[in-house]
Amino acid sequence: MKTLKGPAIFLAQFIADEAPFNGIDAMARWAADLGFVGIQVPIGNPAFIDVALAAQSRDYCDELKGRVESAGVTITELSTHLEGQLVAVHPDYDELFDAFAPPELRGDPAARTEWATEQVKLAARASANLGLSAQAAFSGALLWPMLYPWPQRPPGLLEQGFEELGRRWRPILDVFDDCGVDCCYELHPGEDLHDGVTFERFLESVDGHARANILYDPSHFVLQQLDYLDFIDIYHERIRMFHVKDAEFRPTGRSGVYGGYQGWVDRPGRFRSLGDGQIDFGAIFSKLAQYDFDGWAVLEWECALKHQEDGAREGAVFIEDHIIRVTDKAFDDFASAGTDAAANRRILGLDR
Repeated sequence: MKTLKGPAIFLAQFIADEAPFNGIDAMARWAADLGFVGIQVPIGNPAFIDVALAAQSRDYCDELKGRVESAGVTITELSTHLEGQLVAVHPDYDELFDAFAPPELRGDPAARTEWATEQVKLAARASANLGLSAQAAFSGALLWPMLYPWPQRPPGLLEQGFEELGRRWRPILDVFDDCGVDCCYELHPGEDLHDGVTFERFLESVDGHARANILYDPSHFVLQQLDYLDFIDIYHERIRMFHVKDAEFRPTGRSGVYGGYQGWVDRPGRFRSLGDGQIDFGAIFSKLAQYDFDGWAVLEWECALKHQEDGAREGAVFIEDHIIRVTDKAFDDFASAGTDAAANRRILGLDR
């Protein structure tokens, strides 16, 4: 068995214009001071990484790694969540998602998709140059407006949607394969890949591509009322990244899974800081140890109530306390009879 690594923290929700949240050097020191040993870095802010330069220059990557490690942490993975989102956008969401693209591409969906595709590929090459084995992404969504089957979906619509999603992602995944890096999709509402069934549909569309894998985040499964422990049993061979994020679901007679268009504070399902929600992380860490997951346990802070810096400080301790240092011996070795093959035959009565 293997012991997973951590605690680490995803920087995206903390990045801001003021220090220490406005650059990778200061944020690395901030994270280390809180007790984290790793940082997960989004690619969209040049104050944290120049992804185009990282894709072509190992010298730059070595220098960046050295700066981060001198602060006491290491880069665990790169994140292309926003860029992956733009690989596939339904027209209903064009204006909303334009904010994720450079200003000169807004209003031009085709150019935006081309740019996003290239950004994800650049990040895969940057991950390889940084010596990383996994990268986070969203899948994007062509079918999300069709989530509920009303009005009735035309025959073949879902199949065509996943076929197109696979067509867009297959060449990206081939780049990941060339780089020796796994593309780990965070299964997330708003994405065509949001649960196990949709992930399986996508795998079929890319011929079971070995680099199409999963970023496991149980909080999204609580909000969908999906069994997040059984999910590990089913998909553990494809789980290559782990976001440690808590959530709670408290339905009422007025609102349930869909949330009634309410804000996060008032929704029955909402994200919480670690330890404040309903997720059984003891069971999750046990299952990941059982299945030899040796990746990083990365805090993703999202909470409707608690201040983000409190959530980060408490989260480092929470993850540290849940990491299982796996055993290198069987607990009942003391009672071993020390038998051999001949003794086993006698015990079974095979020599009578």
